[in-house]
Amino acid sequence: MPYAAITYRVKPGHEDEIAAVFADFQRVDTPDYTAEDGGSAGRLLGTGVFVKDDVLVRVIHYEGDFAEIGRHMAAQRGVHVLEERLAPYLAEERDTTTAEGFAAYFRDAVMRPIAQLTVDTHPTRR
Repeated sequence: MPYAAITYRVKPGHEDEIAAVFADFQRVDTPDYTAEDGGSAGRLLGTGVFVKDDVLVRVIHYEGDFAEIGRHMAAQRGVHVLEERLAPYLAEERDTTTAEGFAAYFRDAVMRPIAQLTVDTHPTRR
């Protein structure tokens, strides 16, 4: 089950304020997400958020089609509340008010995976 990391450039010195924004995050209405045709596309298994200086990273553990996660998240009210509250701390403005804008940022901010190791792929499990 893969992981993805989404980056945010933030203004340094606001780690506590950013932590408060994420502490009040309203979770998604369902971890299961669908494709545009309504069929099952995957499931969100977990997330973690990390901040240091001017970088914030959201790590997403999921199964299924990653491309559909942005569309799912764009439909979540809690995500839009978080985006509004986070906006003053962002180093660069971005438009996430529409589903298309959110999905574009989500897609463009994903980090390139270098390694994804799990116990299931450990050599001793063969």
